[in-house]
Amino acid sequence: MISIKNVKKIYPSQKGKVTAVDDVSIEIKEGEIFGVIGYSGAGKSTLIRMLNGLEIPTEGSVVVANKKVSNIKGSELRKARQEISMIFQHFNLLWSRTVRENIAFPLEIAGIPKSQRQKRVDELINLVGLSGREDAYPSQLSGGQKQRVGIARALANNPKVLLCDEATSALDPQTTDSILELLVDINKELGLTIVLITHEMHVIRKICHRVAVMEGGRVVELGPVLDVFKNPQQDITKRFVQQVTEPEETKETIDHLLEAYPHGTVIQLGFVGEAAEQPLITNVIRNYQVTVNILQGKISQTQNGSYGTLFIHLDGDKEEISKAIDYIHSQQVGVEVMTSG
Repeated sequence: MISIKNVKKIYPSQKGKVTAVDDVSIEIKEGEIFGVIGYSGAGKSTLIRMLNGLEIPTEGSVVVANKKVSNIKGSELRKARQEISMIFQHFNLLWSRTVRENIAFPLEIAGIPKSQRQKRVDELINLVGLSGREDAYPSQLSGGQKQRVGIARALANNPKVLLCDEATSALDPQTTDSILELLVDINKELGLTIVLITHEMHVIRKICHRVAVMEGGRVVELGPVLDVFKNPQQDITKRFVQQVTEPEETKETIDHLLEAYPHGTVIQLGFVGEAAEQPLITNVIRNYQVTVNILQGKISQTQNGSYGTLFIHLDGDKEEISKAIDYIHSQQVGVEVMTSG
């Protein structure tokens, strides 16, 4: 569906050339939700803009839905863009138009007859959950409703690809989740290929099948989301994963736990996939002469399965604790010994 090969984007500046995207190659499958994550300046915005021809690569090729976007111009590019829609962080709605008129706008540009436009707009309003708000203006809508209008407008011409440029960054957490759930529903119902860029790992965790991590213009890590959570390779990826698995307050909590349990052993467990759904703690208590105290934990879902972390305190004979830890290892659960008293 999308093929990015050896793409570079170099901008001239007063201080010399700036390489925004540096030799990036990615293949994105049809019907996939693919995430690109990175901090500001990583090159992710430039990369996504090359997918619809808003930026032209200095080197390399970009093919989207069998169109070589990196090489076409004019009317050919405009035609290709009808199959590549985009939603934005700040919605980019027409403030003097109602919800219905905003959604109809790309259909007007495409020359669709009025009766067909009205029918399509009604379908989209129902799809994105805006029934009853058809005649409202953007100023009368919440942030989440505005983004729903943006999504409906992006879907008007039945695109094959939807690009999301930090589409939830301006929204509160609860609204963000509702928009992400809508995108998942659209992906499943329409078979739409979705590419999104973000700096929030929660967004990646919630809806993406695969993720590319960008730093300094390069893709430094790429793989299925669950694999990246299970075994992040790069320091930057580990920091992103910690956004979700270890909230800011976790370090303070761990320090407190280590002080509170000077005897025995405090361990951190990492569960991925089926391991997150097994009765591990029950088996440890039944089979080993140790006491187990669950200190803190969280299990979450990705599109590919479950993952989670759990902090427990084991007390008892050192040999029995060691056996219990060996057993936990054998169950495909990650183990990090935090302290051993």
